[in-house]
Amino acid sequence: MALKATIFKVNLNVADTDRGVYLQCPLTLARHPSETDERMMVRLLAWALNADERLEFTKGLCADDEPELWLKSYAGEIDHWIEVGLPDERRLKKACHRAKQVTLYAYGGRAVSVWWQQNGQALQRYDNLTIIELASDATQQLAAAAARAMECQVTITDGDVWFSCGDTNLQLAWTQRHPA
Repeated sequence: MALKATIFKVNLNVADTDRGVYLQCPLTLARHPSETDERMMVRLLAWALNADERLEFTKGLCADDEPELWLKSYAGEIDHWIEVGLPDERRLKKACHRAKQVTLYAYGGRAVSVWWQQNGQALQRYDNLTIIELASDATQQLAAAAARAMECQVTITDGDVWFSCGDTNLQLAWTQRHPA
């Protein structure tokens, strides 16, 4: 018998002074049986960093032709394709051809450097691709904050990101891999 997704309810408050976005959003995240808390929380963070009323979670791990998140225009075109993890270069190539903007939130510590060595040169040609490497200690702290019901606050100001959820309060650190 197939395992079912675990449902997480999040009340997310986003205050992004850099973009002038202020949202209070009740979100439902379905964690696939093969997904870790770390990956799920990176998806939540990706939503917060790109917060928009039209931004939505997709089928994710269950669909090869959809990202983790996307923002579609009112005409149904993909304005922003958002991935998390360390996807295959071909997947990002396809995304860059289908969407106006593609963002990858890479995480996994040393594995990101190995992935970048294998894929970086091929990915340099995509002008609509942004690759953000999240610090390993930050994503592990995000994972520790995962709970079936969460009240989270994300504040973005002058490029600094503060994440608060339950007893977890952290300033996120990252490196932008592409464009360099």
